[in-house]
Amino acid sequence: MRLGVAGPVGTGKSSLIATLCRALSGELRLGVITNDIYTDEDARYLKSAGVLDPERIRPVETGACPHTAIRDDVTANLLAAEDLEADFGSLDLVIIESGGDNLTATFSPALVDAQLFVLDVAGGGDVVRKGGPGIARADLLVINKTDLGPYVGVDVERMAREGREARQGGSVVALSRHDEESIRMLTGWVRDTLARYRAGDHTPVDPGPMAPHTHADRDAESGHTHTHADSATHTHDRAPLHAGPSA
Repeated sequence: MRLGVAGPVGTGKSSLIATLCRALSGELRLGVITNDIYTDEDARYLKSAGVLDPERIRPVETGACPHTAIRDDVTANLLAAEDLEADFGSLDLVIIESGGDNLTATFSPALVDAQLFVLDVAGGGDVVRKGGPGIARADLLVINKTDLGPYVGVDVERMAREGREARQGGSVVALSRHDEESIRMLTGWVRDTLARYRAGDHTPVDPGPMAPHTHADRDAESGHTHTHADSATHTHDRAPLHAGPSA
């Protein structure tokens, strides 16, 4: 099963993957693929954390907006997943981390079988109410870094409740890597989803399509516009390809 992990910059996607690897590597055959625009930093972080055989962690450098390689043209990630299986045989779970993008970024079901979307409390308690396809329709919403709630003035229980409301009762996990109970909830969800996948009871769902959007730190008036494969429009200024992560 291929599991996608998406969410904005700094929400703790790599840390979440490290947590999953620590908890599951003893029982499952794992592989990890990371996506960054111009670097393999996330892969190097996971390798240095010692959570998995370094050869089982493969970086993909997208060279463009992170969503291009997880939704528009997934070839590089598909090849990385095939290479992992060629080198290590049949795997139970391949975790694919998106580069940090905005609230509209989701994985193509041609790439992943299930996907989770990661927010963090330090990004503000109101962000979950802003919605977007990842928040509303990913298989799981993770509200991360809950231990920071008291320090940033966020009511974690309210944020989780509003997440469930935004998802019409869909699954939400409020997670801290320092809270063993929340880690058990996350790994339990992964195990349950994997069991349904193996039994043929899980069907990949496309949370998209991506909505038209601009980047808040850019001046759209002088923007460059390109069109996604699903005909949604995405507006940038300056060069056709990003020099930095999305807002």
